[in-house]
Amino acid sequence: MKLNGVFLPHEKGTENCETIKIPLPAKVRISMSQSMGAPCEPLVKKGDRVLVGQKIGDSDKFMSAPVHSSVSGTVMAVSDILLANGRTCKAVEIETDGKQEVSPEVKPPDVTDKESLCKAIRESGCVGLGGAGFPTHIKLNYNEAKCHVDSLVINAAECEPYITSDYRTMIEEADSVADGIRLVKKYLGIEKAYIGIEDNKPEAIRLMREKTADDADISVVKLRSSYPQGAEKVIAFNTTGRIIKEGQLPSDQGIIVMNVSTAAFISSYIKTGMPLVSRRLTIDGDIVKTPCNVSAPIGTSYSELLAFAEANMEFAHKIISGGPMMGMCVYDAETPLTKTNNAVLAFKKPLEDKKGMVDSCRQTNCINCGRCIAACPLGLMPARFEKAYDRRDKATLLRLKINLCMNCGSCSYACPAKRDLAEKNQLAKAFAMAK
Repeated sequence: MKLNGVFLPHEKGTENCETIKIPLPAKVRISMSQSMGAPCEPLVKKGDRVLVGQKIGDSDKFMSAPVHSSVSGTVMAVSDILLANGRTCKAVEIETDGKQEVSPEVKPPDVTDKESLCKAIRESGCVGLGGAGFPTHIKLNYNEAKCHVDSLVINAAECEPYITSDYRTMIEEADSVADGIRLVKKYLGIEKAYIGIEDNKPEAIRLMREKTADDADISVVKLRSSYPQGAEKVIAFNTTGRIIKEGQLPSDQGIIVMNVSTAAFISSYIKTGMPLVSRRLTIDGDIVKTPCNVSAPIGTSYSELLAFAEANMEFAHKIISGGPMMGMCVYDAETPLTKTNNAVLAFKKPLEDKKGMVDSCRQTNCINCGRCIAACPLGLMPARFEKAYDRRDKATLLRLKINLCMNCGSCSYACPAKRDLAEKNQLAKAFAMAK
């Protein structure tokens, strides 16, 4: 049995582009909302001098992870920032001094067991680096009395078009990836690890097999190159054969799913004590003259990243944080880089026809072809969701399992009528969950 999906053009033009460290920006704006969960409260004020790795934001909320300075310099302001999702939060704006002095807080943690590992990972500010941004310490600190986790699934699929940052992590930091996997297995007592890599990345498959050849409990699983192969439920099934049911977490099925770049970061942090203050990401798109993979300080503006890649912003129509399928359009090129950004893509305006209409965006009535159902990796019925939502039929939405929708966009991609199914699915999901 294989889960459905769609086959997208890969557009992996940066796969052989070695990661470049960008020049230090004159200033950074570090958002206090860097993960899925509660935003942090700033720990610094205007005029304070900060150092690289210094904690500048934290929260006492359960679902949160601290934020650290990515630069050394002086705090210029602590102000509100508008996020791409329409919410606001505090941000710390820092004028860099060019010295990149490291904070005395930065030192390797003392890790001896699961509890100390989870505590260390929380202090590192680590969140899932695949895009969702779930705080890693919470994922690893599962209740052993309620579930027995025996399998660690490393998500190295990177199924979205354009993005190659995870691939470059495997090529450039293969030893750190393998070491991070072994650390998590050791301290959590997990028996097996599976590294799921799409078959369009043969060099990564070869290298990861080489680095784990001496460990029979780590398997590299070659996956077909289909989208959304990297979705949590999909990769869990395609590596372990286990189904994560509606309302369940992976741990309920004995699985922890972790992004490959997260595994590499854990290894680096345990060795150096440097928290999550920079990000490897792909910069690409049809207005980008020099597509590349870069390492940039958290808080660097998208405009600086795009300028580094020689993007012609005169023709910029759409800037996407993440991939073209599940990424989010940003309203402003001054949006700052966060921990969860694995790509910045910039595209020009689409061509218009003689009537001034964009042909590719014309929407027609549903023709009941069923292609959205065939494309959905979970076998859901997006066209039925749309109709149920339009008539505000919560009972039908719940019966059709709207809560399983992961917003991968496969239905919209496959729809010949150009229906906004993925968008409507999310509205339907919010409606069904509302009390």
